[in-house]
Amino acid sequence: MADSLTLSLADPAQTESLGRRLGAICGPGDVILLAGELGAGKTTLAGWIARGLGVPDQYHVTSPSFALLHEYPGRLPFYHMDCYRLAGEEDVEAAGLAEYLEGAGVCAIEWPDRLGGLRPESFLEIRIGSSGGEGRTVTLTAHGRSWRQRLPQLAATAGSASGPGR
Repeated sequence: MADSLTLSLADPAQTESLGRRLGAICGPGDVILLAGELGAGKTTLAGWIARGLGVPDQYHVTSPSFALLHEYPGRLPFYHMDCYRLAGEEDVEAAGLAEYLEGAGVCAIEWPDRLGGLRPESFLEIRIGSSGGEGRTVTLTAHGRSWRQRLPQLAATAGSASGPGR
């Protein structure tokens, strides 16, 4: 069972607000899956999540497409993965990324479809789509009790919301 919430983010400031709030409510071992087309804003949102986790401004959060993983210090360690260049869960395991899904930090993963059966039981899935210009439509789907309990905290952070739905 999953609950979902759809937000309309009119501008980058609302995306920043959502990301910072999300980072602020994250706890050890949280996993966030970031899905969307190329250029949808996955890395940008990951950067704001990092700021919400207290990652210092001196660390510029960039796409880990070629490195596969970037680690950042903060209130909790922030692990930013990009699985775009991987074929599936065997590649994820071979690259040593699976262990981060069970770590004490917060793991944000772009192109999470490549995880296959490695998805943890509890995670927050965020689907990002363009709504024209700088606007974005973001659908957050909570998987697991902990994320379902925290989802309402994100409803008031940015944009107009619909949901949560069941």
